[in-house]
Amino acid sequence: MNKIIERIFKNKKPDFNRLEKYGFKTEGGSRIYATQIMDGQFSLAVKVTADGVETTVTDLATEEPYTLFLAEGAEGGFVGSVRSAYEIALADIAQNCFDSFVFKSEVSEAVIKYVGEKYGDKPEFLWEKFSDNAVLRRSDNKKWYAVILTVTKNKLGLNSDEKVEIIDLRADPEEIGRMVDGKIIFGGWHMNKKHWITVCLDGSLPPEDICRMIDISYNLAK
Repeated sequence: MNKIIERIFKNKKPDFNRLEKYGFKTEGGSRIYATQIMDGQFSLAVKVTADGVETTVTDLATEEPYTLFLAEGAEGGFVGSVRSAYEIALADIAQNCFDSFVFKSEVSEAVIKYVGEKYGDKPEFLWEKFSDNAVLRRSDNKKWYAVILTVTKNKLGLNSDEKVEIIDLRADPEEIGRMVDGKIIFGGWHMNKKHWITVCLDGSLPPEDICRMIDISYNLAK
């Protein structure tokens, strides 16, 4: 897998229904898509399998594979144009046919599924530098009602360097003092602790309880 594919499809998994709608054809256990780039000078073949994404770029004038644009240090206007067209084509496929798969705990998957089904919202990854951080925000006013992150437990005051997925949620300021216990519910991580709480998505609190907190946070974000 080349570095461009690694970057574009990092922490993403294919949605096979969306791949089909996009134009991918099923061949054996693979999904295949073909298009042209650079005003028809090159063809791009994309194969999606259980193991990942593979591509082939062919120079239609010579009918030979073209790989120069993948070489590290390869410069020049033409090479750069091919590389750019290649990246744009793959980024469009990633955006339209793949889901982000950053958060892997069962509780994280459960709350993300809940939010998607109830509110129609999906995690938004706003920071390229922090690719394992995402926000959930209302579609009507764009206000955040949840932030999902990966941190080490010692960031929450726990005696462990183990990484854990957490969710920041809005809460009633009058209730926060009662809720926060420093073991299961914490003051908002990197948020205003007068208005936000943090919960570990490691099973210490059942998903249904977290979903009720999400509903409260959603309403507080009006």
